[in-house]
Amino acid sequence: MDIQEDFDKNVQASTPLLKHWNQALSFYRFYLDKVVPKVKERWIGLAILLFMFLLRVVTAQGWYVVCYSLGIFLLNQFLAFLTPKFDVSLQQDEENKELEAGERSDEFRPFIRRLPEFKFWYNSARATVLSCFLTLFPFVDIPVFWPILLIYFVVLFALTMRRQIQHMIKYNYIPLDIGKKKYTR
Repeated sequence: MDIQEDFDKNVQASTPLLKHWNQALSFYRFYLDKVVPKVKERWIGLAILLFMFLLRVVTAQGWYVVCYSLGIFLLNQFLAFLTPKFDVSLQQDEENKELEAGERSDEFRPFIRRLPEFKFWYNSARATVLSCFLTLFPFVDIPVFWPILLIYFVVLFALTMRRQIQHMIKYNYIPLDIGKKKYTR
């Protein structure tokens, strides 16, 4: 009984703090839910936020490591956005086995992303806000020769995108809505 009473006293003592935390969390989730259907507005907001961050980095001439880290994170998120959730090569091997067995599979298989669009935007926005916050602290401004970071990032971007495009061509999938039929009323 003593343990239960101590637990109840601790919960009652921390209830006002937990109450305010839960209110703030529900307020945050409420407005996050309101933003979900506004795709263009979300991405425009993220572009403005990225522009403000880059403007801060360029005008202050610092925080290049933070900028590079944000770029690597955004590249990783973009690749997860372009990649199918399920391994396409395994699905193609299964189809080949079915064709060898004489079965014909005309089943429609939609493209399902590893990282949904909203999660991509949400993670990118959070990372950008964190990067903007980190530019307020001078100890994060590590002195580096920024052209090397820029060249390394461009090479890394080109190589990973080439590999991703080759994968898309090899397994014949298009992760974007470019050139797809749109049915409207």
